Parts: sequence; structure tokens; C-alpha cells
Amino acid sequence: MTIDAQELTLTVERRINAAPEAVFDAWLSPEMLARFMLPGAGMKTPDVTTDPREGGSYSILMKGAENEILHTGTYLEIARPSRLVFTWHSPFSVEGSTVALDFRPREGGTQVTLTHTRFENADLRDQHQGGWTRILDVLDEIFAA
Repeated sequence: MTIDAQELTLTVERRINAAPEAVFDAWLSPEMLARFMLPGAGMKTPDVTTDPREGGSYSILMKGAENEILHTGTYLEIARPSRLVFTWHSPFSVEGSTVALDFRPREGGTQVTLTHTRFENADLRDQHQGGWTRILDVLDEIFAA
């Protein structure tokens, strides 16, 4: 049985201890992205650039102990402070992959819902779920500090 990449989607939710505006802005700030876009232990993000406007692009270089992975994309929707959507290109992504972030006020903080669409296979989707979960955990730790 073949699984269509369009059918493979993951959703990760996390409450972040900060206002929606602050959480939203973190996703557009190169300095903040460099601090929390860490999908695995021991990873670093030595080079991050953003052009935070609809149609603008971003570039995030993630570096592990033995490899570098470049992630790039284009901002499709920027609706501060409630929604951010961008394309997601990496060596492990398929054409048309997108990430949507929805930010809702919740209990003095922000409920973040991250939805990543289109994966080559279920294993890659599951690996990304672990990475996105860790990224949101690190973001929460930054705001909690």
C-alpha cells in the first residue's frame, strides 16, 4: 500500500508561558529562532536569516555533531499575533510541504498549534513530530527563564 504524501500531516500542541505577540514574534526573529530551533540534543543553529513579510524567505542552518541541514522557505501568511504559515524545504521534505502555526491566548500564556503537512513517508513524519515537540519545549523553556 502506498501512502500519498498529501495525506501525511502532523500536529503538535504546546502551551507557552508568554503572550501570543511574544511567541509569534519569536518565530520571525533570527536571534530567537537560533535559540529554539533545536530539534535534537546537541544541535546548534549557527546561521538564521529571515525576511518576515508575506512572500519573504527564511533560512535556518541546523548543525549536529556530524551533519548540517539547511531549511529554507517562504512566508505564505503572517497574521500577527494569531497565525503564521510558511513553506518548508529541507533534504527530507517533499514539494509543497508547509508549516502552519496558530497562536491562541490561554491561561496567561499562549496555546500553540503547529501543523506540518506533506511527508515522504510515515517514518519521516514521526521523526519531525519528535523534532517539533522538542523545538516547542525549548521555546517554552526560554520564556520560562
